[in-house]
Amino acid sequence: MKVARRIRDGGSEKRIDGNTDTAFRADRTSPRCQEWRDCTCLPDFCHNVAVLPFRSVAAYVTQGVSAFSLGLVGKVFADRTRLTVPAFEFFVCAERPGDVHTDLGLPLTVEFGLDHLARADLIILIPSDDYVSADAPSSALMEAIRAAHESGSIVASFCTGSFLLAAAGLLDGRRATTHWSLAEDLAARHPAVSVMPEVLYVDEGAIVTGAGAAAGIDLCLHLLRREHGAAIANIVAREIVVAPHRDGGQAQYIPVPVPTGGHDERLASVLDWARQNLDKPLSVNDLAAQALMSPRTFARRFRMATGTTPYAWLRSRRLDRAEELLEITDLQVEQIARRVGFASVSVLRESFLQRRGVSPSAYRRAFSQL
Repeated sequence: MKVARRIRDGGSEKRIDGNTDTAFRADRTSPRCQEWRDCTCLPDFCHNVAVLPFRSVAAYVTQGVSAFSLGLVGKVFADRTRLTVPAFEFFVCAERPGDVHTDLGLPLTVEFGLDHLARADLIILIPSDDYVSADAPSSALMEAIRAAHESGSIVASFCTGSFLLAAAGLLDGRRATTHWSLAEDLAARHPAVSVMPEVLYVDEGAIVTGAGAAAGIDLCLHLLRREHGAAIANIVAREIVVAPHRDGGQAQYIPVPVPTGGHDERLASVLDWARQNLDKPLSVNDLAAQALMSPRTFARRFRMATGTTPYAWLRSRRLDRAEELLEITDLQVEQIARRVGFASVSVLRESFLQRRGVSPSAYRRAFSQL
């Protein structure tokens, strides 16, 4: 099946054989495209989603690839059409098709080579954990990555994949991250890159870098949320039993990879209770009382289990719910602010701008399912 490749300027979509197709064409003269072209919002969010969210996903692997990392990509983008999630075409590529062994020693037969990267709307680079000590990447690989980026593909990386992006010159002048243990090495090898060693992932629009390991889940869910909307990302998160959203700026140093409450059953029940009562003016004292703990003890155990503060967690959950309501209802923004527990509509707008770089109304125009 031919897969459409996006052109990220609000223009027409072009198939990989070079032929335009009306099913993938956006009229440059239409009010819709003019609106997005003239928009003053952050372009990485606003203009990209105005065209076509990604549907084909390629994982690029090397010998010794992390079985965990590759598996989680396959899990996030698995077939969930029964749950109204769009169908994704997922395939694995290597520099040379053939047998690849994972870090667990398990053999993996990779059918596709570098030429297949051009098919993908989203490419995720997953080299082995010790890739930084390997030989310099080949010119063919560098050219394939650059060509995919220039054609409009989103290129993301897990862990050592940021070294590939940097070697290709795609991180020059950009912010990026990698696993915390490799951050100094990345900065030393590529001084033109602004390395952020303590965050989970960095979104630079068409280039997204992640810390690796469990942060790969966060990166994939973030891309789903960014391009397909909160409702789709939340469906996938629920299906794979992880939290729907962790901010990219959250520190890598966290005891539990995903903030679900871990094995603390009392805390997990409080989180469920809080999600069901977002419309109420919940405070840390309220949550602590529900958990039968003192506020200080609750705050300490909450951070140990989730990697964040109760206030930040509540704010994120309220924003998650606000995004869903913007997508699936025609409620006024003021009504949504009240329903999700924000003190005023101005607080909702300010929080939305901080997370998305756009207003709630602009988000609704991009993602409304009505």
